[in-house]
Amino acid sequence: MNEGLTSLVQGFMYPNEVELQWGLLIVLYPYITGLVAGAFILASLERVFRVEAVKPTYRLALLTALAFLIVAPLPLQLHLGHPERSFEMYLTPHTSSAMAMFGFIYLWYLMAVLVLEIWLDYRADIVKTANESTGLKRQLYRAMALWSNDVSEESRRLDDRIGYVLTIIGIPSAFLLHGYVGFIFGSIKANPWWSTPLMPVVFLFSAIVSGIALVLLMYMATCVVKRVAVDMHCVDAIAKYLFYAFIIDFTLEGVDLLHRTYEADESFKSLDFMVRTKLFVSQILLQIILGGLVPILLLAMTQVVKLSETARKAIYVVAGTLTLIGIFAMRWNVVIGGQLFSKSFLGYTTYKMDFATREGLLPAILLMILPFVILAILVKLLPPWQEPEAESRPG
Repeated sequence: MNEGLTSLVQGFMYPNEVELQWGLLIVLYPYITGLVAGAFILASLERVFRVEAVKPTYRLALLTALAFLIVAPLPLQLHLGHPERSFEMYLTPHTSSAMAMFGFIYLWYLMAVLVLEIWLDYRADIVKTANESTGLKRQLYRAMALWSNDVSEESRRLDDRIGYVLTIIGIPSAFLLHGYVGFIFGSIKANPWWSTPLMPVVFLFSAIVSGIALVLLMYMATCVVKRVAVDMHCVDAIAKYLFYAFIIDFTLEGVDLLHRTYEADESFKSLDFMVRTKLFVSQILLQIILGGLVPILLLAMTQVVKLSETARKAIYVVAGTLTLIGIFAMRWNVVIGGQLFSKSFLGYTTYKMDFATREGLLPAILLMILPFVILAILVKLLPPWQEPEAESRPG
């Protein structure tokens, strides 16, 4: 009798379940914050772990992280409808709300870690530019240097020591910035697609993968724009770390899938049907095959087969691009996919994406372009390829 009644209500959705509450903008939010965290982790390889091979990308990685971090909260602001209310989280802190506490995590990472580290790293160059410039440009750089002209060896060593400590602090801060996003999804017990203890870890390693891939592509693109030779020793090293991080990330996602399959609770049948139908393209084709297996195999080929520089460059571009697509698909499948099935596991819905609406495709495209515009401005003000005249790193 119960089975007969269940068959009659297949496809039923309660009225409050038909409309998806989170759309494309919420997909962008974890995607952009992941790029920030990954880019900073790559920069820390040179500053903290002394990986000299990736040194040409150190400053570029920091500026990339800053450009995307500035844009990171904007998708949430547009989604709110009344973005001015977001400042209330600072005026009336609500410590029991994970979403509200993001404001403090964001402010800490932006101002106390990333901006200060970049300023310390560039301070001597800013003072030098101010002294060599005239007019408005001179005043701008003097303000950026906080009207200080002290570039003595002692002051530069102090800058470097403080910057080194900030980088060490910034590594767990970057983990916290993006890991908490996975924590928010993973702590929602009512949704079996999200509720897994591996969610924060998967989000974190996928962020590292996407950030490294982005900086790799940005470095190669800047070399083309500047018409200078690509440092193959550098890109080979970045590709190696990208490959290692990708293996860990892909393994974690596989473990999560195996766990779900083995557990096979009451939600498994619904989730399995959704993956084979509504999410087949984004989950199987884009995330797992094109955005996962293909770039891993391409990167593995460069590690075991001796290829020419031209071939390796082409592989890195293809692998990096597919990686970014795959990580975006992963964010899509988590955010959108987790809302496509009924909480009663009896029905499914679809996500209809608008174009020129507040949460449509056009604002999402503009939000993805904006970090590159900001990065272009930052690169103009603080050239990342300009090395300091003298360099001393703490031992």
